[in-house]
Amino acid sequence: MQSSIYNITGEVVGQVELDESIFNLPANEAVIHQTMLMQLANKRQGTASAKSRGDVKGSRRKVYAQKHTGRARRGDVKSPLLRGGGVAFGPKPRTYRQSMPKKMRRLALKSMLSSKVREGEMKIVEGLAFERPKTKELSNILTALKIDSSVMIVVEEASVNVLKSSLNLVNVRVLPCAQINVLELLSYKTLVVTVPALQNIEKLWRTVSL
Repeated sequence: MQSSIYNITGEVVGQVELDESIFNLPANEAVIHQTMLMQLANKRQGTASAKSRGDVKGSRRKVYAQKHTGRARRGDVKSPLLRGGGVAFGPKPRTYRQSMPKKMRRLALKSMLSSKVREGEMKIVEGLAFERPKTKELSNILTALKIDSSVMIVVEEASVNVLKSSLNLVNVRVLPCAQINVLELLSYKTLVVTVPALQNIEKLWRTVSL
């Protein structure tokens, strides 16, 4: 399975053979969806908390007599029905964490990478090396590659200059190849991968058999 390699001026400078066990799998939407939900759930802090009537400070004395007042039956001032009272069935700190088998997570990631290739949303570049942070330079590279949508740039290792060059660009994300995940791939339409990053991705996932 061949794919073109571009330089920073947008010209095709070669071809690369993609590993079909990673970049040519059928889309498994069910596994991708389940992985996305797991990642979103694991990002939740679960720190929301509300005071119940047992936590609210106040007297436990009954406000007035149960009967013969002509009014509704009323307990103490900490009742959820009264202003300043406790919250009935309010949130308490909890964990939203979910887990999935490793093989399912790997399959979801490979399915996403395959979808990017199949839909023509992945471009491979020779490399990105900036002597100093320069937003305009990175913007020109994306323009040369004819990218006008949200883009995730995957590099071999986190480069400070490349990262800082992307901070002022809208919908541009720079990520080391070891940190790619399904949620990030779903969040950005176009995927730009450097050749060294591609080699690392294939080396990492090729050693795993499904």
